[in-house]
Amino acid sequence: MGRGAGASPSCPGARWRAPRPALIRRLADGGRGWLNLPSVSDARRAGVNPPGARRWPSQPSKTLETFPNPRPGREYEIEFEIPEFTCLCPKTGQPDFATLRIRYVPDELCVELKSLKLYIWSFRDEGHFHEDVTNRILDDLVAVTSPRRMQIEGDFFVRGGIRTVVRAEYRKPN
Repeated sequence: MGRGAGASPSCPGARWRAPRPALIRRLADGGRGWLNLPSVSDARRAGVNPPGARRWPSQPSKTLETFPNPRPGREYEIEFEIPEFTCLCPKTGQPDFATLRIRYVPDELCVELKSLKLYIWSFRDEGHFHEDVTNRILDDLVAVTSPRRMQIEGDFFVRGGIRTVVRAEYRKPN
């Protein structure tokens, strides 16, 4: 039985559409030519961006930036939840996934969010024990912001049937 237009190759009664290739501007020739690639992700792997797409110069970084607390006389709490934290197990090299929760009461400085995102991203290809990485992040954040108090919780996904939650806290001495 022949396949008609719109018929699925695996299910004869269903409609099927071939994927439409994205027209991708070729960067190698100064953007004058076009390159047909099946998807945007294929284009990115080929080292080109779709027309109008933004190039992402961001890279992981260990640099944390700060800005002045807009209300240094008021005690208020800032909370971040980072559900996509990843690092590697130092024993097996397998990826570890966690949700980080950071809560702090700023003093004179607050942490800038993009730098925090790039800092957290920098652990992706490094091997760390859960306890070490949670405390290291706390130490680095305290070093740059000197908050009144800060707490970090690393809620690591189950590995080998064990879920790990690590909490570390800092309080500024009076």
